[in-house]
Amino acid sequence: MVSASRPLTHSGLPGATSGSLSVARRGAPRKDSNADGAESLMTETAIPTRTPTATVVDDTVVPFQVDALDLRGRLVRLGPLVDEILGRHDYPLPVSRLLGEAVVLGILLGSALKFEGRFILQTQTDGIVPMLVVDFVAPGKVRACARYDKERLATAMAGDGADSGALLGRGHLAMTIDQGPHMSRYQGLVPLDGGSLEAAAHEYFHRSEQIPTRVRLAVAEEFHPGHDGLRRRWRAGGILLQFLPSSPERMRRPDLDPGDAPEGAAPHVVAEDEAWTEGRALLETVEDLELIDPALSHERLIYRLFHERGVRVFRSVALAAECSCSHRKIMDMLRRFSSGDRAYMVENGAISVTCEFCNRTYVIDPGELESESAG
Repeated sequence: MVSASRPLTHSGLPGATSGSLSVARRGAPRKDSNADGAESLMTETAIPTRTPTATVVDDTVVPFQVDALDLRGRLVRLGPLVDEILGRHDYPLPVSRLLGEAVVLGILLGSALKFEGRFILQTQTDGIVPMLVVDFVAPGKVRACARYDKERLATAMAGDGADSGALLGRGHLAMTIDQGPHMSRYQGLVPLDGGSLEAAAHEYFHRSEQIPTRVRLAVAEEFHPGHDGLRRRWRAGGILLQFLPSSPERMRRPDLDPGDAPEGAAPHVVAEDEAWTEGRALLETVEDLELIDPALSHERLIYRLFHERGVRVFRSVALAAECSCSHRKIMDMLRRFSSGDRAYMVENGAISVTCEFCNRTYVIDPGELESESAG
């Protein structure tokens, strides 16, 4: 790997307005033409520079941009956040890994929201894990949960059928943008046919957004010594890269197969833009370990990938595992049921409600509900 030694410029210093970091080749000459048409060499040295920081900050998303290739992207690195979400449920390892991937994907997509809204990623399938839900509230609150079939999972784990495709099965992935109570929701659907969440994301952007996009996701356990032996904690990371040139023609993709083309008809072919070919090839060199390495900072990883073309890294956004459930919301939910339905819910003199997201259990006194209803 190339060491991170090329200067990184900071345009977010006092007096600057963009608030971004830029990898620049300080003193790199460029050609310019004078009034007589003669070429002269100019040196760009106006922007203050620094090297990529080695400081690792978990639970953040960092946007970046490669102007030379018309690329934009986001890098997510998760530590305590994903460990807290997965630790609340103590799912079996394959389910935890799959939900961890969904959390990373939900953050990569949801962090693009430019308003205070909600992004919901949800799967519904016939697989061993028929449901995954990630609820992202801008700018950085996340919660998530999963449902799985214990018997089918045990059978799969006894054999070789516990990969993400087998766990997901066939169904669909829904991505919903909720802009608030007085705004219309936007929802996109993409089929799941036994592939991974990465493949589903690629298919969604290809068919719905028609933006050349690549996503990488990684989840793993980290083991470290504790006073009572080895302790484990979850880590996760991901990167999203998109090709967004100013000219739409450069984003053209082959037409989708209509399904009823005459036999022998030549498929529609469009040459891929060289800039996207290069960017995609660079992204494909990233390894899972680099995405979750607790000793590798966001900036150093982004620099490793794109330093030859120059890359700007914008201010990071902090993320937190936070559930929106509360005693008040549980009470409001129970009030919607009839007295007879609430009576059916009572066990040992109380109504117990467990939040699927954070696994917190609320114990409600039925008398409190009845007295409020009578009042």
